[in-house]
Amino acid sequence: MRIIIQRCANASVTINNCVKAAINKGYLILLGIEESDTKDDANWLIHKVINLRIFDDEQGVMNKSIMEIGGEILVISQFTLFASYKKGNRPSWLRAAKHEISVPLYEYFCNELSNKLGRPVGTGEFGADMKVALVNDGPVTICMDSKAKE
Repeated sequence: MRIIIQRCANASVTINNCVKAAINKGYLILLGIEESDTKDDANWLIHKVINLRIFDDEQGVMNKSIMEIGGEILVISQFTLFASYKKGNRPSWLRAAKHEISVPLYEYFCNELSNKLGRPVGTGEFGADMKVALVNDGPVTICMDSKAKE
């Protein structure tokens, strides 16, 4: 499982010209799921997301977590995070999980993250053509992969 975390001042996702979800200060998370991912991968990433200290404290040092600042989270499914680009110029997404694996894991990730956060997590719509808007704060962007946890 792979995520891109972007610390944001605000973010939103629009589908068919309608805003599906919008957040203020917090994280926009792009989530990619591959065939071998499990709930253990999701749980490890959720723990990291909740405890990651990338918000400024009173001295302007990145020392606070999303929990400490009461931030919001928007999670967007992003199968293209598993693009293979070794051959040619057209990427392949063979490593990305099929719907029967990725949809339940995406929903699990969002639900568990919401439970840990103690408030709803905004989501896109799995498989939809989404327009994602973001004001990246910093900018701060962090890539995490559950297969690289050691």
